[in-house]
Amino acid sequence: MVKKTILKSTLVLTLAATFPTFCLPASGQNPKTSPAAPVTAKISPIPGFDASVMDTTADPCANFYQFACGKFAEKYPIPADLPLYDQFENLNEYNRQLLHGILEQASKQTSGRSSDEQKIGDYYASCMNTKAIDADGLKPLQPELDRIDALKDKKELPALLAHYQKINVNAFFELGSMQDFKDATQEIAEVDQGGLGLPEKDYYLRYDTKSVQLRQEYQQHIANMLHLYGEPADKAMTDAKAILALETSMAKASMGMTERRDPYKTYHIETVATLAGTDPGLNWKTLLREAGTPPVQTLNVANPAYFQALNGILQQTDMATIRNYLRIHLLDSFASRLPAAFDDESFDFFGRKLVGVPTKPVRWKRCVSATDAALGEALGKVYVDKYFAGDSKQQTLDMVKTIESAMHQDLTTLAWMTPETRTKAIEKLNLITNKIGYPDKWRDYSSLTIRPDDALGNSLRAREFEAARQLNKINKPVDKGEWEMSPPTVNAYYDDSMNNINFPAGILQPAFYDRSSPEEVNYGHIGAVEGHELTHGFDDEGAKFDGNGNLKNWWTPEDKKQFEARTACIDNEYSSFIAVDTLHVNGKLTLGENTADNGGIRLAYMAMEAYASQHNINLTKKMGGFTPEQQFFIGYAQNWCTNDRPAFIRLIVQSDPHSPDQLRANGVVRNMPEFAHAFSCKKGAPMAPVNRCRVW
Repeated sequence: MVKKTILKSTLVLTLAATFPTFCLPASGQNPKTSPAAPVTAKISPIPGFDASVMDTTADPCANFYQFACGKFAEKYPIPADLPLYDQFENLNEYNRQLLHGILEQASKQTSGRSSDEQKIGDYYASCMNTKAIDADGLKPLQPELDRIDALKDKKELPALLAHYQKINVNAFFELGSMQDFKDATQEIAEVDQGGLGLPEKDYYLRYDTKSVQLRQEYQQHIANMLHLYGEPADKAMTDAKAILALETSMAKASMGMTERRDPYKTYHIETVATLAGTDPGLNWKTLLREAGTPPVQTLNVANPAYFQALNGILQQTDMATIRNYLRIHLLDSFASRLPAAFDDESFDFFGRKLVGVPTKPVRWKRCVSATDAALGEALGKVYVDKYFAGDSKQQTLDMVKTIESAMHQDLTTLAWMTPETRTKAIEKLNLITNKIGYPDKWRDYSSLTIRPDDALGNSLRAREFEAARQLNKINKPVDKGEWEMSPPTVNAYYDDSMNNINFPAGILQPAFYDRSSPEEVNYGHIGAVEGHELTHGFDDEGAKFDGNGNLKNWWTPEDKKQFEARTACIDNEYSSFIAVDTLHVNGKLTLGENTADNGGIRLAYMAMEAYASQHNINLTKKMGGFTPEQQFFIGYAQNWCTNDRPAFIRLIVQSDPHSPDQLRANGVVRNMPEFAHAFSCKKGAPMAPVNRCRVW
């Protein structure tokens, strides 16, 4: 629940984990050994700089994305079981194949397996055994269903909800740990709004035709799941309407995604006694104890108004509806470990109707992703040992240092920032730490029991293990060596409270980083990624945290006003962009990511210029048809080559802080005079507007 700024949508990651498909392996890989499993489809690589996806008949000054990626969608159609296909998913698939080979080998019952290999192998094997899952029916889940059936009085609800938190079924709210925004050295307890089945609150409140249709489909999904559980169809529909009404009342009390971007609005330290008085129906002292939270006197209540409203909502809701709501969230949460009918129904709504994916992916890909989610560092350790070349870590760190030097130069020369704020900004920059590849200390899973014949039990125990790990942090010093992504993940992130940037091994490969590519192309690829994460420390959210990770104002009033005027320019610019149909980008929701995109490429460009100067590279001399300067920008744009389903773009625009990929290319280069110079764009062209936005 800690706020983090991530390169690629967490929604995309979640969907990729749920609905992975076979795509095309990335080229130029340098694994330390050969893949453990054979590639099972024709390889058609996407190199770091791919001329074949370019549409050179397009005017780069009119639509640079079309120029750099115009043939991508034609060349790479979206597989039937994915919401999109892009560079991230291309590399995801390559890594998924490597992990598949690791897990197939680890699942063999050999005496030489290490403890970690036994756990990842048996977790994967149990997930793959659909014959046993179907034969068992709901029996493995019956103890959890019995808990719900036994719930007769609302006074018994706190103990059940505490147990739900242990198994990551966040009914009505979410409980966890977080770094204290005001004291980043300490972990504290936190409770937050939660418990909605749809992506966020506005899905319950919009009344356009598509939104109304989606709610009807969600209601039908609830009815279908209850019918599979055993209810007659007519009763299931009646109960589904009541559950939707309950979640709608919860949505009305919830804070919106745009509002939640302000950390001051989600930071409210209260005593447990105060929370108990606000929401007496949940008996918070009992609930926290039953959930396994260490003794606490205070905690962060992210949205106090929600819990005040929740008290009334629970009082007004009958027990039958509460039980059915709990059943639905339990069944949906574990659908992939239940018989095929439940799994298929869950995919039909969350995959097909919500995202527009027509086909459910094959089982092994889902089980690879599930194992990575449950035992990420155990699987990641084997992955790193086999496939992550050690020099990639140092080379990436060296490039990060050049990006940081560029930011130091930028901060030193900014005309709009006064010396007092400049000093604080440079101090924060100097305190940023860089984490590359994988953890220095691997997570210990020795207390977690994994069996080869217990798919649902393994999932339950893995969730309980992770919940306990998170809650055990409370009242303890922060572990700054911890990672929030597993090593094979194709992504990166900045953490405000840690003040660090994190690049898992998974993304340090082509097309994002290729040791065989010219450095100017790598600066456009991974350099812009590094700059993006670094800039997050100074976007409209990151700028509220100081160098020690504390929520603290370090701006003079004059500089803050200048900063807000510049971010307002980005907000207004992106709000004018149309994402799909007539749906515009939400400039306020995407402000942090848009600021990071714009700042990140500028830093990468500055670092690339410095590199070219040191190595006597003429940035204006054509090589292979393009100057190094042009190759830099093409490399950057090709980070975002994509083919998306319209339903998925609509989902992203309404619920994700990242702009659609096409706009992450065009929206950035149009703000850079260096781009206009590189491609000889006339002032006033779409990619060279008269008025540009710039924060960093």
